[in-house]
Amino acid sequence: MAVKISHLGYKRLSRVIFEWQAADRASLLALFVVIEVSTHWLWCLMVWCFRDALDDYVNIHLLYPLWLGVTVMGLFSWWLVGYLSRTRNNCKDLDKWQIMLIVPYTLYIAVVIVMIGYSSLFAGVSLVGGAMLGMVLIKRRYAWRVFLLQVLLILLAIVAPYFGIDLPNLRQLTVIYPILDSPSYLTYNEVMAVENMVAAAIFKNTALGWDSVSALQQSSTLFWRSTHVYLALPKAVFIVYMFRTLLLILDDSKNEILLHANQDELTKLKNRRYGLTQMQQALMTVDEDQDFSVILLDLDWFKEVNDNYGHDIGDQVLFEVAQTLLQSLTEEAIVSRYGGEEFLIVLPDTKHDSAMLIAKQLRQDIAQHIIKVDDSVSFRVTASLGLYTLTYAEKMCLKQKYESIALKDRATLHSKPQTAKSHSSNRMAKQISKAQLPNDICQRLIRVADKALYEAKDRGRDQVVSANKMLAAEKKNVEPLYGT
Repeated sequence: MAVKISHLGYKRLSRVIFEWQAADRASLLALFVVIEVSTHWLWCLMVWCFRDALDDYVNIHLLYPLWLGVTVMGLFSWWLVGYLSRTRNNCKDLDKWQIMLIVPYTLYIAVVIVMIGYSSLFAGVSLVGGAMLGMVLIKRRYAWRVFLLQVLLILLAIVAPYFGIDLPNLRQLTVIYPILDSPSYLTYNEVMAVENMVAAAIFKNTALGWDSVSALQQSSTLFWRSTHVYLALPKAVFIVYMFRTLLLILDDSKNEILLHANQDELTKLKNRRYGLTQMQQALMTVDEDQDFSVILLDLDWFKEVNDNYGHDIGDQVLFEVAQTLLQSLTEEAIVSRYGGEEFLIVLPDTKHDSAMLIAKQLRQDIAQHIIKVDDSVSFRVTASLGLYTLTYAEKMCLKQKYESIALKDRATLHSKPQTAKSHSSNRMAKQISKAQLPNDICQRLIRVADKALYEAKDRGRDQVVSANKMLAAEKKNVEPLYGT
C-alpha cells in the first residue's frame, strides 16, 4: 500500500494504528520527515532568494552546506517512503531500516537547531513531538532511545559555548551593549559576536551608532524568531492534530471493546456477565419501598429446532426472540442472554402483579411470532417463564438479617483477646461485606426464579409460573437469601 497524504484522514489513520503493517507505519513516518524537511528546504530557498537583504544577519556561506544536508535528508527520506511501501511484508531487516530513518533524522534535527540557533520552541516541538509520533508508528524502544539521544545532543549544544566551543551558526549578528563587559548567554543566542558588527561597519565604510545597531538587532531578532515560529508551529499544530485524532480513535476503540465485551454477539443483547452486573447495580440503587422482579425465560423444545432445521435456523430463532423481547419491554428493563436458549429479564421497581402481566405478554408475543425458514417453510416457538419478585417486606427481613449478622460478629469480635483483635476485625469485616454482596443476592433471586421455570416446564411448557405463588401454595417461607 503506497503511502499518500490522503491516508492522514480520520478513518485512514485508524487503519494505520490497527491494521497497517509495520513497514507501512514506518513509511508513513518517513513521509512526515519528508514534509518537515521540505519546510526547511523552502526556508533555505527563501533566504537564498533574499540573500542581499539578509546578508547582515545570515551567514550565507554556511547556508549552502546546510541546504545540501537538507536536500540529502529529504531525498533519503523520500526514497525510504517508496522502499518501505513497496516491500511491506517482504521487507527484510525492518528494524535496521527504522533505525536508519530515526537516527539520521535525530542528528539532522540537532544540526538544524544548532545552525539556525537554539530556540526552546523549535527544540521542544522537535524533541517531544517527534518522539511521541515515533512511538506511535515504530518500535517504542527505538523512539525512546533516539529521544534520549536528542536530549543529549541538545544539552551539548547548549553548554558548548561555555567551554569555548564555537558551533557553526547561521546567525551573523551579535550585539553587546557597552554596559556589558562580556556577552550574556541570552545575548549570545540572540546573535553572535560584536566583532562581526564592527567588521560590518568597516566593510561598509560607515560609522554605526548604537541607535543603528539597535535597529539592526531588532530586525535580526524579528527574522530569527519568525524563522523559529515557521519551523516549529506547523509541526506542532500537525502533531497536536494527529494526537487529537488518535484520542478519538482510542475512544471509539474503547467503546467498541466495551460493546463486544458486554454484548452477546448472536442476539445483540447484553451477555450474562454484563446482565448480572447491571442487575447487581439496579438492586443496589432500588429504593426500600420498591419491589424487584426477575424473570427467567427458556425456549421450549429448542433442541428439536436445531435438529430439524439446523443450527443456523436455531441462531435465527434466538435472534428473533431477542428482538421480540426488546420490542415488548421498556428501556428500564434489563434483558440479557443468560445462557443457551435462556434469557434473564430484570424489572426494577416492578410489583409482582405488574411483572406477571409483563411475563404473560412476553409468552404470548413469542408464541405468536412466526419464524420463516424460507418462502414455503415457517414455524413458531414457545417459551416457559419463571417469575420471582423480591418484595418490600422481604427486603426488610434481609435488612434485619444484616443487622443481626453485624451485631453477632461485633459481639464475637469483642470477646476475642486484644492481641487478635486487629486481625479478627479485618476478617469479620470481610465476612460481613461478603454476606451483603448484592451479587450473592442476585444469584439466589435467579435460583428461586429458576425453580418456577422448571415448574412451568413440568406443567406442560408455554406457561408463566410465579415463584411467590408457588412457595405460598406450599405454605413455606420464601427461600432465605442467607442462612442463619
